[in-house]
Amino acid sequence: MRARLGELAALLDGELVGDAAIEIQRIAPLEAAGGDAIAFLSNPRYQQQLIASKAACVIVAPAIRDVAAARGAAIICADPYLAFARLTQWWAQRSRPIPAAGVHASAVVEEGVQIAAGASVGALAFIGRGAVIGAGAVVSAQAHVGAGAFVGQGTALKPRSMLGEACRIGARGIVHGGAVIGADGFGFAPNEGRWEKIEQLGAVVIGDDVEIGANTCIDRGALEDTVLEDGVKLDNLVQIGHNVRIGAHSAFAGCVGVAGSAKIGRYCTAGGGAIILGHLELVDHVHITAATVITRSILKPGQYSGLFPFDDNASWEKNAATLRQLHSLRERIRALEKKDKS
Repeated sequence: MRARLGELAALLDGELVGDAAIEIQRIAPLEAAGGDAIAFLSNPRYQQQLIASKAACVIVAPAIRDVAAARGAAIICADPYLAFARLTQWWAQRSRPIPAAGVHASAVVEEGVQIAAGASVGALAFIGRGAVIGAGAVVSAQAHVGAGAFVGQGTALKPRSMLGEACRIGARGIVHGGAVIGADGFGFAPNEGRWEKIEQLGAVVIGDDVEIGANTCIDRGALEDTVLEDGVKLDNLVQIGHNVRIGAHSAFAGCVGVAGSAKIGRYCTAGGGAIILGHLELVDHVHITAATVITRSILKPGQYSGLFPFDDNASWEKNAATLRQLHSLRERIRALEKKDKS
């Protein structure tokens, strides 16, 4: 894979400072990049790393144009991080092998399946009766598509991922290996010291441009469907309980857990290890920091932190700072009490 700086600057709609003929062979971190690599800098606090970098070219913001130009070639973009993301997409499309269209001889395809032109079904994959595979979709080796399921145009199910019976995922999605969409939700009725299973009769409905991380589990609904709207991004090892609804363009980091019937708004985020209890509602633009446990509905946009209890982020930080001084405050109070007694 090779590209010239002039081509990359045009692709990113950036201003090129330097020789357009310089050839790039890889994308690399700023500190590890050599003379064949392009890197990026989005945080101006790391200008010393920029100055020391041996990268052939660095993508930077207009505010540090002069610093970058003094070092060597640069592409000036309004949002270097976004430019970097788009560059990685362009690079991947040209450097990664494209799965061959058609159905591998070892795949199992049951009756009534519809596979559109250009779709790829890999070795040992399974597609159940009546499922629909959209144009350009990829069902990778050992992936499972249940009966009556739907895979949208251009969506990729990576090896050993599962889309359960009657579940749907829209266009341009990515489901990474080990992810399970449409397992039974956790529903049991107590009966004389034992548990009676509640059959999960809903499905999972996923919109367009959704990415689901490795070993993430999304449970099917009990009666109605579990729903992920367009643009949702889930990291690895995320658990989404039955009948949860997640609004468009929300994103959850690794090990987030959402209990059943929670309703999450649009453009929400949750840091790694955060927990949202069941039957709660979060409005749009709620941001939960890592390891926070949400125990009540949040009806006001903002950033929230903490365990028991959580609070708006600014108040929680003040209380946390005070808590760190609690021991010294206790000792001072004890000293004052002794002084009063004496």
